[in-house]
Amino acid sequence: MSELQIFLGNIWFFLIGLMLVLYVVLDGFDLGVGVLSLFVRAENQRDVMMSSLGSIWDANETWLVLLGGALFGAFPLVYGVALHALYIPIMLMLFGLIFRGVAFEFYVYAQRKQFWGMAFGIGSALAAVSQGLALGAIIQGIEVEAERFSGGVWDWLSPFSLVVGAGVLAGYMLLGATYLIMKTEGEIQQRSYRAAKLTAWSMFAAAAVVTVATPFFHAGVTVRWVSFPMLYYLVALPLLAIATFFMLIRSLRRRYENAPFVWSLAIFLLSFAGLAMTLFPYLLPPSVSIANAAASPKTLVFMLTGIGLLLPVMLIYNGYQYLVFRGKVGQQGYAGHSH
Repeated sequence: MSELQIFLGNIWFFLIGLMLVLYVVLDGFDLGVGVLSLFVRAENQRDVMMSSLGSIWDANETWLVLLGGALFGAFPLVYGVALHALYIPIMLMLFGLIFRGVAFEFYVYAQRKQFWGMAFGIGSALAAVSQGLALGAIIQGIEVEAERFSGGVWDWLSPFSLVVGAGVLAGYMLLGATYLIMKTEGEIQQRSYRAAKLTAWSMFAAAAVVTVATPFFHAGVTVRWVSFPMLYYLVALPLLAIATFFMLIRSLRRRYENAPFVWSLAIFLLSFAGLAMTLFPYLLPPSVSIANAAASPKTLVFMLTGIGLLLPVMLIYNGYQYLVFRGKVGQQGYAGHSH
């Protein structure tokens, strides 16, 4: 593989990581709101929670589509192996996303909203847990021989992947709770403060388990962690994450409205930075790296041209969308619409 191909592959590693972060952050909080809606009995409160997402959730999921297309074009080997190894959790995720999408649209116009509200929450939970199971399987390692998946159909299911799945679910619920703190008032906001505290500690516990367990799956990870200068970064990141976590707890105790969401985003960004530094240059550890998975230089350059034009448009659109729909959600929600 040429140096140009490796250079372009590294650029695409960063771009795909950026798309993944944007998807997780943007779609993560609306998945979290969906899961939290399962614990609400009053239909008018579920109305308000779902109404807070009505103008933004479609655009948030666009990043997942872009991510899939970019992965297919830039790293076709990763795309093929990952779909084969993670077929079940990926199909469950897609089913959950479709289920929640249909439920959301039906909820708006349904006379009896309870069924579709529950369906939206269940679809959100299924999508969140499936993403966590897939991430856990990737961290744990995927068996590849002769550029093909050589493991079993249930390799993705393990105690470790279940812990990661629970951590991702808790993290999304944290994002959803802190988002609702910004967007709502009254009883929903107070419930969201309580939910944010509980899910923050749950996510922290799962993250601690994942951090301790990861080196046991890959001997090379331990060597990298204790080598210089990586050691400095991997000491600084956990310290920053812990400090950010306690700033989040502090902001929740003081009943700030905007700060909890900002600190939650910071925790996710630090987690992604640590994961990327741990796995690089592998896309599917322990054997599929950027060097042996990247497409040809012509393909990578051609895709850079298209993505280079598309990314700014999507970022501007997302930013403008949140600017237009900023502020608190009304107390009526969809119940306020006449049928």
